[in-house]
Amino acid sequence: MRVAVVGATGFQGGAVARLLAERHHRVRTLTRRPDGDRPPLPGVSFASGDLGEAEDVRQLFEGATHASVVMPLVYEPDRVHRYARNIAAAALDAGVRRLVYNANTRVPRETTDVAAFETRRITEEVLRDSGVPLVVLRPPVYLDNLFSPWNGPALVNDGVLAYPLPAHTPTAWISHRDLAEAVVAALTADGVEGGTFDIGGERALTGEQLATAFGHGLGRTVRYQALDPDLFEQGLAQVLGPAAAAGVAGIYHYMATGADPLLMAGDHGVSAGALSLRPSPVDEWVSRQPWQIWANDPEEQDAQPLK
Repeated sequence: MRVAVVGATGFQGGAVARLLAERHHRVRTLTRRPDGDRPPLPGVSFASGDLGEAEDVRQLFEGATHASVVMPLVYEPDRVHRYARNIAAAALDAGVRRLVYNANTRVPRETTDVAAFETRRITEEVLRDSGVPLVVLRPPVYLDNLFSPWNGPALVNDGVLAYPLPAHTPTAWISHRDLAEAVVAALTADGVEGGTFDIGGERALTGEQLATAFGHGLGRTVRYQALDPDLFEQGLAQVLGPAAAAGVAGIYHYMATGADPLLMAGDHGVSAGALSLRPSPVDEWVSRQPWQIWANDPEEQDAQPLK
């Protein structure tokens, strides 16, 4: 395949681009970053440009047979609508055989006042209405969010897993790698075109169950702590800026209301069956990460992750 990957300089799109390149597909992405500020993506070619410029997007898609799309952390409806129109037009002009759109979140059935949901719904509607051959993936929450400087030290040293989801909320946590596997499968699988799949991990876990799985993977006792979404947003704003942080945190503010408690849960194996996926159990994923980099004990910092 010759795949145009929108969003490859981010974590989710980067995981997709790497997996495609590993499997010897030709991958191209669009970025505004200068050469020295681009993430390492072996086998991926870069085109300079902006999603808001139709000609830049057209050049990205030129010659592409397939496409993978995840939108940036932008939550302004008009801007997102413009991005989506440019992507749809470029995909149609290039004659792509299939476009896989990762909504980067589950999306409630009914409309909400949450920009993170509604801008992703806008993109999906624009792509679907354009007639481009489409598969939509709606993941819940990423395990990789927890392998971070904000969570790693507390997990390794104190056994505390803090996240802004209510402890009782069942969530089908998925890794970036398993997301990438789902995207690649959706690009090629028979009988899935036109479908929307609530992909997720092996099973849905409450906060306590997630902590137990992390405890098994880390070899220590772990307890779950539901983080206040306001505190989460404040911390995220220092990294992403207030606008993007408010957009991301909107999901967690919504989940805290309890209006749709099963939104992030599993789909009873429907997506895994359709896409022939076998997501990794959480404890296995945990055991493969180099958590020792956050250990207070220097001897533990030299330890190797379990395989």
